[in-house]
Amino acid sequence: MNHNLFETFARRMNARNQSAFIVTPEGRDFTYADAVSLSARLAGGLIALGVKPGDRVAVQVDKSPEAILLYLACLRMGGVYLPLNTGYTAAEIGYFLADAEPALFVCRPESIADARQIAADTGCPQVATLGVTGDGSLMATATSAEPFERIEERAENDLAAILYTSGTTGRSKGAMLTHRNLGSNAKTLMETWRFSEADRLIHALPIFHTHGLFVACNVILMSGASMLFLSRFDVDTVIEAMADGTGTTLMGVPTFYTRLLQDDRLTPELTRHMRLFTSGSAPLTAETHREFEKRTGHAILERYGMTETNMNTSNPYEGDRIAGTVGLPLPGVELRVANPETDTHQPLPQGEIGMLEVRGPNVFIGYWRMPEKTRAELLDDGFFVTGDLGMIDERGYVHIVGRDKDLVISGGFNVYPKEVEQLIDDMDAVLESAVIGVPHPDFGEGVTAVIVLQPDASIDEADVTAALKSHLAKYKQPKRVFFVDSLPRNTMGKVQKNQLRETYKDIYANA
Repeated sequence: MNHNLFETFARRMNARNQSAFIVTPEGRDFTYADAVSLSARLAGGLIALGVKPGDRVAVQVDKSPEAILLYLACLRMGGVYLPLNTGYTAAEIGYFLADAEPALFVCRPESIADARQIAADTGCPQVATLGVTGDGSLMATATSAEPFERIEERAENDLAAILYTSGTTGRSKGAMLTHRNLGSNAKTLMETWRFSEADRLIHALPIFHTHGLFVACNVILMSGASMLFLSRFDVDTVIEAMADGTGTTLMGVPTFYTRLLQDDRLTPELTRHMRLFTSGSAPLTAETHREFEKRTGHAILERYGMTETNMNTSNPYEGDRIAGTVGLPLPGVELRVANPETDTHQPLPQGEIGMLEVRGPNVFIGYWRMPEKTRAELLDDGFFVTGDLGMIDERGYVHIVGRDKDLVISGGFNVYPKEVEQLIDDMDAVLESAVIGVPHPDFGEGVTAVIVLQPDASIDEADVTAALKSHLAKYKQPKRVFFVDSLPRNTMGKVQKNQLRETYKDIYANA
């Protein structure tokens, strides 16, 4: 039996045939029949460029329908899809190519010169380009190559994708996701959230991230629904899509909902065609949840997932969607709360706060070329240590109460402070630094740096932000920088970031 995820998608795609798959405001629309045909051409193009089953294909391109077709083509011919954040700098891309050793790097047409240099430096054998209108060398190669009409045989634990997630030591980790991981989660979400052929998703998320690629696109492909494919979130465009019935559902991050709430047009009448609003990638405040329901009559469905696990829990489709919780474990997913201070991983009594650990067919098989990190976080009994602190209440709803290792989630993207701190600490004027996340009305959390300068040194906030600009993706860059005489520490000398978060908790209140 072929466990290639594309095999599952293809059955639905062929059944839907001339039905809409991707619709764009610009009129660049694709049916399911188009997707089947073009994925075969692109798969042939990948093979012509030397990609073999099991090879990684690294992709840093702007959002377009062809980028989704490239993902499908990679699955189809047995490659391993490696999407990269479009905000990553050349230095960051160099790390990923050196670590993953892809057979092909696909970049924006305007980035080809830098991409070729990075590829040469890291030993990547091929570079191709893909633009937002289907332009670029990859599509040209696909047009002339022999189409790959069949579907490569894959076992359920063969890799389908690698997604990098920042490491707490500053070294990013490649989460290895299999065809089983992605397929099982897409099927579960489709059923749990009641997606059908009649749905039209307003897709305004990036597609280099679990949420926009695997949650959104895989669920649509699994159900045979369609997508209004937007290059970015724009309030006017989303409101128009809701008003005229173009959309029936929206998958968003909290920022989407806070921005919609700022618009007086958000009413029950506006959302009358909408079936479902979901939120993830960052915590949704109870206030936003309540205000959105008050304004529209719709209770946002919040869920909880990770790069390593896809989705783990969800508030119910039918039943109480409780503000401030991420709902119940999804079917087939087990979740336990363990004592983070011990190595026994025994479940704590109900209602106690501890480390969330999860097991299920959605959980990845390990970190790329990091066996020690894999052993530390993926336990012998199959449970994955999430790094999130939480509790399960008497109704079985999961509450996320904090995060281990001081992870910051800004605008739905993970920012690990150590990576930012290392760059700040390398500045001649800096003695030491601490990077924290504090509440931000738009981004969920704002990345904030607190710095102690060397004696007699003198730099200001603008100097720090300017120095970081070329080294970090924009979402990782501190939104504010503060200077102090010393950082708070405990008796063991560990910086007390909880005290810093308390001190600076209100700095973005009026942002």
